[in-house]
Formats: sequence, structure tokens, C-alpha cells
Amino acid sequence: MTTLTRRGRRADVGQENRVDSEDYIKDKDEEESADSKDIRLTLMEEVLLLGLKDKEGYTSFWNDCISSGLRGGILIELFLRNRVVLEPSTLRKKRLTDRKVLLKSDTPTGDVLLDETLKHMKATEPAETVQSWIELLTGETWNPFKLQYQLRNVRERIAKNLVEKGILTTEKQNFLLFDMTTHPVSNTTEKQRLVKKLQESLLEKWVNDPHRMDRRTLALLVLAHSSDVLENAFSSLSDEKYDMAMTRSKELLDLDPDTEGNKPNTCEMIWAVLSAFNKS
Repeated sequence: MTTLTRRGRRADVGQENRVDSEDYIKDKDEEESADSKDIRLTLMEEVLLLGLKDKEGYTSFWNDCISSGLRGGILIELFLRNRVVLEPSTLRKKRLTDRKVLLKSDTPTGDVLLDETLKHMKATEPAETVQSWIELLTGETWNPFKLQYQLRNVRERIAKNLVEKGILTTEKQNFLLFDMTTHPVSNTTEKQRLVKKLQESLLEKWVNDPHRMDRRTLALLVLAHSSDVLENAFSSLSDEKYDMAMTRSKELLDLDPDTEGNKPNTCEMIWAVLSAFNKS
């Protein structure tokens, strides 16, 4: 699990029906928004873009967190697109890490990784928890019968999507003993927009309440932290702003996921993923 570091110096039926109707409209609006062409990048693409060295075109060799972070991004993306939900909270299963991921819709999203995960979930009985799915999709399981759920070549496939969207390019680099395909950033404007969004969410647009934040921005903060690439977004800041951004992100990420995930109108999956990474 990664840690945030600091830089050197620096009841009634009618009412229930109305609530159900409002939830349906909200879910429908979010699905249409998430599936629309206005959303240029998936959460997985944004996390990888943050982790890539601009000129070199690869992630840090010392980063062993990004693989599982990308799988967590898949689960949140499916939740935001209304393809999966967490099973309802009960007295026996109140903690987010105890609740199973349930398939809500297997309608294809158009993204290969998301659709491949949907097929795995549809074929899985009984359902698995968030933490189990992250482990299965990463291939971290001792059960040989569940190795089939591992998503392979995830970084390369996400990078290919970014190449097709004109954000990355493809090159071959020689590392003495081997050649490696790299993906330098060709569209720096898109990455700068992403970095600016994260910086503003913790500085100029800081709301001091995760439930008032844009869901995708909150999800990206959680995933970037879990993938050990969050600090990359703050490297261009002055010392004072850097310290403020790191302090606020730490306060946010140190909140209790079970408490936050059980509040009204929250995005349970974001907190469930954070909880899973906190326990790993």
C-alpha cells in the first residue's frame, strides 16, 4: 500500500417511491453522461497517463502498485456506468469489504477491458467482493481455477487506447539487454488538463467535503493515490501549494471508508476500493 509523502522542506410509501424515482433518474443521467463521447478518458487511462514519464513513455520501474490500481479503476468505472452495484448493507455485511459486487447490467460499454470484466462477472458464482475482484483481475490468487479471470497486458492495452486517441505515441527503446515498446506523451495539453483538474480540486476548488466533490475527480484522487502516482500531479506546484495539496489529499484519504461509504448519496464503490487498498 502506498503512503503520501511530503517534499523535503516542503417512511412512507409515497416518499419511498419518490426517492426510488429520483435515484433512477440520477442513475440514468450518470450512465448517459459516463457513456457519452464528452468523457474523453476512462479512469484507467487517466491513472496510466499520470504515471507515465512524458518523454520516456513508461512508468517507474519501482512502482508495484499501479497494476492493482488500474483494476480498482475498472470496478469504479463499471459502477459509474451503472453496470455493477454493491450488495445492500446488512447487519452482517455492513463493512464495504464484506459486500459483494453484483452485476446490474451486462450491456457492453465499448471498452475492451470493461467488457471483458463484465463477462467474467457474469460467469462468476457466487459473487466476489471488491478486494477479491482486484486480486483476481490482477492474477494474485492461489486458486488455479480462478487464474482465468486475470486481465493480461492491461497497461499495454490502455496505452494503445491512448495512442488511438492521439495522446500517446509508440516508440521502441533499447535497454542494453532488451528492447521495450514505450509510449511517450505526444499530447501534453491533455495531460496538463488532467494535472490541473487534480490540483484545482485540492486548491482553488477545494470544498472540504468528499461528498460535494465531482465523483470522477474523487475517484481519480483515490486511484492515483492507490497507484502511487498522485504526487506526480503536484510536482509542478510551489512548495507552499504542494504542501497544502498533499495535506488536504492526506486528510481526504485518511477518512474512514465505511463511514463515508454509508452516508446518503455517496459513491459506495469509490470508498470500497479505497477500503480494499487500505487492507492490502
